[in-house]
Amino acid sequence: MKHYEVEILDAKTREKLCFLDKVEPHATIAEIKNLFTKTHPQWYPARQSLRLDPKGKSLKDEDVLQKLPVGTTATLYFRDLGAQISWVTVFLTEYAGPLFIYLLFYFRVPFIYGHKYDFTSSRHTVVHLACICHSFHYVKRLLETLFVHRFSHGTMPLRNIFKNCTYYWGFAAWMAYYINHPLYTPPTYGAQQVKLALAIFVICQLGNFSIHMALRDLRPAGSKTRKIPYPTKNPFTWLFLLVSCPNYTYEVGSWIGFAIMTQCLPVALFSLVGFTQMTIWAKGKHRSYLKEFRDYPPLRMPIIPFLL
Repeated sequence: MKHYEVEILDAKTREKLCFLDKVEPHATIAEIKNLFTKTHPQWYPARQSLRLDPKGKSLKDEDVLQKLPVGTTATLYFRDLGAQISWVTVFLTEYAGPLFIYLLFYFRVPFIYGHKYDFTSSRHTVVHLACICHSFHYVKRLLETLFVHRFSHGTMPLRNIFKNCTYYWGFAAWMAYYINHPLYTPPTYGAQQVKLALAIFVICQLGNFSIHMALRDLRPAGSKTRKIPYPTKNPFTWLFLLVSCPNYTYEVGSWIGFAIMTQCLPVALFSLVGFTQMTIWAKGKHRSYLKEFRDYPPLRMPIIPFLL
């Protein structure tokens, strides 16, 4: 059996960082990363990006050395991805924050609205309903992170936790301040508006959870296998017939319902920003599906049926 020699160069400076001798031909990129870490402990595998070209795409951990377009002496280029943190940690942090922050405003803890309002309660039913909906949403997200989601990547850059938390925590504080304010005014059309919005919120939350479960069942535990998602017997998953990322569609729908329920401008802005970001993600996933699967359903749009 022939063995490979692998040299790893810095993608920026072309400096030789490591030379690996007698590497098995069936070795994966993940195994090569582990070997590289032995000589450079500061660059643990999750920080490493190995590629065939200095400006090319990163090789996948499951790529096998002998199947790459290289000779018996392979040259790989290394880029440092920076400090990494697990997706689970980021999700738990960014979702626990809004849950806790919103409740501070709901219970009107001291130094928020003034001394005479400390620990008082709103007389408007919609305020209490909004707190239940908001709390339910983030408790659901936390539980899904722990028990439902299967991540294709184990880590993300550490800087993302600060960016994500600023977004989620900041908007949670902003909307909670106004919804729980002693001078808050209920929706213009009263109970009918609240009931309609609540129905939208609940339906979209159930739909979002149903899609997450369908996506979970699509990928076996510990696997990075990608398949085309299709509707199941659950009616909420039938949206897969029309869009590639119905979980985003339902997520946006939930926040639109919450915005109608509370008639609060910060909630509407949060919905708009969220929709913009999720549209970017949905378009990326849609392009990825089209590129990877030749038989991908042509009727589907990224996030909004027939439009976007």
